[in-house]
Amino acid sequence: MSGRILIVDDNPLNIKLLAARLTREYYTVVTATGGREALDIAAQDPPDIILLDVMMPEMDGFEVCESLQKNPVTSHIPVVMVTALTDNADRVRGLEAGAADFLSKPINDMALLARVRSLLRLKLIMDEWRLRESTSKQMGVTQETLRELDISDANIILLEDDQLDNTLITNTLADLPATTRCVQNVAAAQQMAADGACDLVIVSLNLNTDDGLRLCPVLRSQETTRHVPILLLAHQSDIGKVAKGLDLGANDYLLRPIEVNELTARVRTQLRHKRSYDKLKSNYQNSLSMALTDPLTGAFNRRYLDHHLPQLIEHCQSTHKPLSLLLVDADHFKSVNDKYGHQAGDEVLKEVVLRVTNGVRAVDFVARYGGEEFAVVLPETDLQTARAIADRLRARIADQPVTLPETAGSINVTVSIGLAYIKDDQDTQATLVARADEAVYKAKQTGRNRLIVAEA
Repeated sequence: MSGRILIVDDNPLNIKLLAARLTREYYTVVTATGGREALDIAAQDPPDIILLDVMMPEMDGFEVCESLQKNPVTSHIPVVMVTALTDNADRVRGLEAGAADFLSKPINDMALLARVRSLLRLKLIMDEWRLRESTSKQMGVTQETLRELDISDANIILLEDDQLDNTLITNTLADLPATTRCVQNVAAAQQMAADGACDLVIVSLNLNTDDGLRLCPVLRSQETTRHVPILLLAHQSDIGKVAKGLDLGANDYLLRPIEVNELTARVRTQLRHKRSYDKLKSNYQNSLSMALTDPLTGAFNRRYLDHHLPQLIEHCQSTHKPLSLLLVDADHFKSVNDKYGHQAGDEVLKEVVLRVTNGVRAVDFVARYGGEEFAVVLPETDLQTARAIADRLRARIADQPVTLPETAGSINVTVSIGLAYIKDDQDTQATLVARADEAVYKAKQTGRNRLIVAEA
């Protein structure tokens, strides 16, 4: 996953070392040597992540972080503080100022890159929901604004089989207030998370008889728990497992011995993220579902596509990230209506959209473009990845017949797909759609049930 990272440090050597590490991983690096310069850069061209030194003259990292949080343009940017400070009070102060994490000098490369990847994933999801909220406002749909988020009455699952730590954590979190339910193995944690509302899962990587790391991919693979924050507990010697956990979808970690103020600060941060995500999602669902979705298939309608796609294109162009568009057209659809009736045709369209929607990410979106044609927008997706996704979707539809209503049996359905991607900063919705449309036409003319990539 690509990303633009701002490094802020008054020591040129530190900047050079960090920039070299990140550039080797193909991240775009921007630098600042002071707090005020960093604030100006972040406000004018917001990065995806900020790596912020704590000890700087004129304006220290805590002050910079607080200023970033107060500015609506920069408040959503994840900040990782880089410091030689080891006092827990300083770490808590940074977390309360809005930092997502601390990295201690000398920086462990594995921890650095795992944290960057984790934060980029989170920011991608939250940016998409903010863009959707912005789209609805432009279209005149009123939404409840995000006020100070209430994190009380949180439901927390604690996977920990050490009784002393269980008691310490439960007593500490009771002051939030929060309800903490304790389990001692992965299966029990998985069952509990799936059974009801959950705002945070705390996972020990030091269980006596189980591997807590196995819970991370399980939670991320289930729709009900896909966006529930995961906080790992580990020893300093487990930093490799922590890095693996972040790559598997964990959001944060706390190293033992557990310091209660840092635990509270990290839990508060994750609960705020969860409540922010829930509020953005609720605003979107409540205000847009009727106005901006196709009543037959549940996909977005053309009105939403025409308002949201230009924003996505502009965002990807300004951040130098890819975007791909698929136009998916059901083959021989008229013959389905003629032979089986319009109710059968409706069932085919609904099933095609269901299979497409289940085959893409939460940040992608599917819209009914017209008749039996659908648009699939893939933000931050390059040509190679988009081609693989399109081929998978085509096969997903063709490989299993669609069951028709009222015992009419089932029929085989195929689709033709045209793929286009942003070529340069001059591309618009019109040019992107035109290329994808031409590719669909070629797919139809050359035999159907195939993918054609638009010529660059």
